[in-house]
Amino acid sequence: MKLQTTLILALTALFFNNVYAMSPEATACNVAVEKGDLSAALAQTNKVLSNNNNDKDALLCQGRALSAQGDLNGALAAFKLADALSINEFDKSIATLLTGHAYKLAKKNEQAITSYQQSLSFAQAANNQTLERINQNAIGDIHFENKQYALALTAYSSAGKLAENDNERGESYEKIALTHHILNQNDLALEYQIKAYLMNEQVGTLDQYAHSSIELGRYYTIAKNYISAENTLNKIIKFAKEQGGAYFEAQGSYVLAKVKVATGDIPSAKALN
Repeated sequence: MKLQTTLILALTALFFNNVYAMSPEATACNVAVEKGDLSAALAQTNKVLSNNNNDKDALLCQGRALSAQGDLNGALAAFKLADALSINEFDKSIATLLTGHAYKLAKKNEQAITSYQQSLSFAQAANNQTLERINQNAIGDIHFENKQYALALTAYSSAGKLAENDNERGESYEKIALTHHILNQNDLALEYQIKAYLMNEQVGTLDQYAHSSIELGRYYTIAKNYISAENTLNKIIKFAKEQGGAYFEAQGSYVLAKVKVATGDIPSAKALN
């Protein structure tokens, strides 16, 4: 298997774990959205909504597709209708979470945070830790984007406490490590990146493992632990070569060159560039 960068959407599992509640057309719409085929997605929802304009799942998927097309107002209208049709806190949490995503995609961060906080409240009422974690991470991401790093760290830490498996723990440790690094708290950044590396080594995808390794090498370098940095980076460079991951091989070599410069081995640094 070749290394590749991948986009893992946390909501996918939520939709498809509840596929029994959807019409075939609504299910097909969500599959099309995940594939980026927005025209097909909207065609599927139109089939459903032409017969039943109160199909909540079709409205949610319609909103996702419209948001991805850049039609914020259309997306918000669909989510508002879906929210009105929601009969419990879980459904309301989904509708407001997707509303937050639409605002974020439209770069309206203040409205996005408000929606995520509403979704978080519904998730807590529904006692759904998965949705709580997703919302906390989403809130943290916006604070991070807004350079409000202390607030981001609080949200990421809350999300980490809700992690239910090693994949989720690895994701949280990565976010926490990077935020500590930005705050110039590099001892803590290294501590959490080691944890992230261990999680991704065990259960991560190939690209998650590679990214985590390179970041660990970078933090070891900042900590002037050059031996550990070189060991980590050489390992991932070798792995990337074997797996055909040219991107990660290049990234690892770039960081390793910095290690060589820091240790005074300029010829080896030049050879890596």
